[in-house]
This record gives sequence, structure tokens and C-alpha cells, in this order.
Amino acid sequence: EPTERIVERARMLKDAFEIALLRDAAVRLDRVMPAALLSVRAGTTEARVAGAIEAAMREAGYERPAFDTIVASGPNSALPHHRAGERTLAAGDLVVLDFGGVLGGYCSDVTRTVSIGAPSREAQRVYAAVHEAQAAAIAAVRPGVDASSVDAAARGALAAHGLDHVFGHGTGHGLGLDVHEDPRIGQPRPESPSATIEPGMVFTIEPGAYLPGFGGVRIEDDVLVTATGCEVLTRIPRELVSLS
Repeated sequence: EPTERIVERARMLKDAFEIALLRDAAVRLDRVMPAALLSVRAGTTEARVAGAIEAAMREAGYERPAFDTIVASGPNSALPHHRAGERTLAAGDLVVLDFGGVLGGYCSDVTRTVSIGAPSREAQRVYAAVHEAQAAAIAAVRPGVDASSVDAAARGALAAHGLDHVFGHGTGHGLGLDVHEDPRIGQPRPESPSATIEPGMVFTIEPGAYLPGFGGVRIEDDVLVTATGCEVLTRIPRELVSLS
């Protein structure tokens, strides 16, 4: 009998062994962030920052990066999928750091946005809105809700700040053996019904706001769905950090 997505649906719900690995993979990112912050400074390049992050991931015990490390600075931070290039970081830049590692075959994924020097009022405004959107989405995660409602919580918070139109990707994606797997935390699609949130799912919550010519902000954490809500697995503080 022809069928599809049997394996993908089964992989959405993690067992105790998988959860332990995913929790460890997420927690270890806390060891990587100090090296990332030390490497972000005016005069260096995105590629050098990415190299420092990936070296720190190896030191933390990861087998390999879960994906190509994203370091997006200044106007590049308005490009959600920018890869680290040769642009030189400069004072006043917002810098999006998106990285993750593979541990025991399972993937972690985190994003923080930092400022080189004191952030402008506009940068602070955008950051506060994205921070609020992420908190709203995390608060919406609980068993029985539709994944699209978690996405809607993030978009509603951004809309209150007039920024929903500059959030052009989904709020999250499943984590497991692949860094992008089900469930998809996004707007409903006719060809892809939204999943119902269940205990044992592990996925990211990563709203963003991207303003061409100015820059962008994204904040991402990994969450585990529990019987009553969710556990945030990544532990890196979410406040906007200003670096010299």
C-alpha cells in the first residue's frame, strides 16, 4: 500500500535515550558561547568568527558542526541564511551567530544576536520585539496545540511592534538525527498539514526580524515538549550583549 512520511512521523517523538542526547547536545552549547563572544570584535572577519566557534565546538566534544555556521554582520544580518564570509566586522554592527553541533548523532542549534559597541535605539527596539516574540512562542508550547499556533504567537508579538512583515521564515523546526526535521513550526500550508504538539517532540523556537540595509535579529533556542508545557534545553542568556 503506497504511503509516505512514516519514518518522519515516527521520528517526531523522541524516546528517553534520544532526549538525553539532545539535552546534552543543547547544554554543551553553553561552553561554546564564551569563545564565540571573545572572537566577535571590530576588524575581524565573519569567517574567522565562524572558525573560532567551530573550534570551540570540537573542544566541547561535538563530532562536527550540525550545519555551516552562520555569522552575519551589519547589513548581512538582514539575510536569514547568510553564511560566514569575508566581510570585516565594524563598530555599530549587529551580528547574528547561529551554530550547533552533533553529539552522538543528534543535533543542537542556537542563535544569538550581539552588538559591536552600544546598540542604536532601533537595534534595541528590534531586539526587544524579537525577544518578546520568542517568549510568546515558548509560552504557547504545550501538548494538544497546533504547531501553527506557536508560530502565530510569535507573529502576533512582532505585529504589535510593526515587524511581522519582516519575519520571513518559520518559527521553528524539529531537531534529531537531522538539524531540520519534523515538526515544522510555521504557518499552515495546504499541502502540509500542521502537526499537533505532543510530549517528546524537540524543536527550535527562532523568530527574527530582518530589515534590509539596516540589519537583523534572531534569537533561537531548543525546546523539549513535556506533559505540561516545555523545557528550554539551551541555557545561553538571551539579553542583548554589547561587545567592544
